[in-house]
Amino acid sequence: MKKINLAILFTITLFSLVSCNDFLVEEPKTQLTEEQVYGDEENIRLLISGLYLQWRNTKQDRGGFMFTLGTDEAKQGGQQVQENNVQAALDKYNGALNPANSSLAEQWSKRWPVVTAAAKAVFYAKSDELKAQAAFIRATLNFELAMLWGPIPIIDMENLKESRQPLEDVFTFIIRDLEFAAQHLNDSEEDPKIPTKGAAEALLGKVYMYVPEATGLRDYEKAISYFDQAIPRYSLIDNYEDLFNTTIDQNSSESIYAFQFVNIYPDNNMAQHHAGSRAVADLDNNTYFGGYDLILPTEYYYKDITEGGIWEPGDTRKMASIRYDFTLPDGREPSITWTGQQDELEPHTKKFEDVRTQGLQNFWYSGGLIYYLRLPDILLCKAECLNELGRTSEAVQLVNTTVRNRAFGGDLPAELAWETTTSQSEFRDMIMDERMRELGFEGWRRMDLIRTGRLVELVKERNPWAKASGTIAEYHNRYPIPESEIKQNELINEEDQNPGY
Repeated sequence: MKKINLAILFTITLFSLVSCNDFLVEEPKTQLTEEQVYGDEENIRLLISGLYLQWRNTKQDRGGFMFTLGTDEAKQGGQQVQENNVQAALDKYNGALNPANSSLAEQWSKRWPVVTAAAKAVFYAKSDELKAQAAFIRATLNFELAMLWGPIPIIDMENLKESRQPLEDVFTFIIRDLEFAAQHLNDSEEDPKIPTKGAAEALLGKVYMYVPEATGLRDYEKAISYFDQAIPRYSLIDNYEDLFNTTIDQNSSESIYAFQFVNIYPDNNMAQHHAGSRAVADLDNNTYFGGYDLILPTEYYYKDITEGGIWEPGDTRKMASIRYDFTLPDGREPSITWTGQQDELEPHTKKFEDVRTQGLQNFWYSGGLIYYLRLPDILLCKAECLNELGRTSEAVQLVNTTVRNRAFGGDLPAELAWETTTSQSEFRDMIMDERMRELGFEGWRRMDLIRTGRLVELVKERNPWAKASGTIAEYHNRYPIPESEIKQNELINEEDQNPGY
């Protein structure tokens, strides 16, 4: 972590020198102190603007899908598994899922410079608004890191703790950041990359719901209280499919926070490149639903209930979420390529398709928004909390009248409405499927499986690579601390590694 801190300080210092003529005039570069670099509020504003870009870029390209792989929702394509043993381990849970795994190490390493720079901004910013923005960014990344890796360092310039800290302390710190953000962020922003008060409230609710029970901090009542503050600020749009339509404004009334991308380099997300079909790409790489099969839906995600999957008749989310037809716009039919992998023409996700590229650009230039928080997520989370508090009939009513009603075009058939007599245990199973139907490939599934204690059970059953390997175990609820971190951080040693690795 010390090497990361120094690298970030040097980068930000250099950026400030280039950006601020006063520094060039008044002080030699070699004599600038940290206080001089960060002491100017405009420098802090520029720093935070850069942090939004760095944070967004953790969701860009292949890395944006690494944590979704290896779930019961998503799997790698067959050719990807053959080509990259290190990446394949994220689905297979075999011996290559180890501290040397470069796919995971890259994701770990991308996040800590942002956390560190955000901590600097929180410490040096004079305005509460800027402090709140930096605190929100730090909290989101700490939340992700702690959920996936367990105990992590706490980067607080007033009390720096570079060794792995107990999860109770980590989550207390995350909550403190989000409470400050909820208090000092604005109610609305013209610039959609800047989070609002509602985003902090929504995430606070999720943190109180997701925090491991062993910390003693999980609190469904508090989660609901924050959800209830956030929910009135947003509203569901009528048509689910419009959420992923890149020809209209995707910053809709139900988007709480989304990473802003466009189909122009370097602000393209490249998601379709990894989510689309190689067979389509082989026929025409300017067809907007082509790609290279990095991440595909599992059979459980793309099949109907009658076939052992999740989809009910009439649910409009099915065809908006999954592509079953690969006929090109000009009528051509693709066929399996040289790889011989049949999954090239099995169902793929549609959520990252960008029709703006059709016939004009390679699908690599896909640039739709990547959602982080949407209102339906928060509604489903609230319903789940209600159920855990023994208020199952209220939870059922909430889901029926909001998320499921919209899914069936605003007229939920009586026979498909969840019954108020549903048991608490039944609701737990039903809500997990509902979250997959609504939020598939939007980044929450692994955390959902971890917090409910069902990662091993459901991945072993539904992910074909994990099922074939048969090696997934309870210790896989946490990723291994990268060996690169152990080598460079004198306060994290091999004995600090997560059990099982």
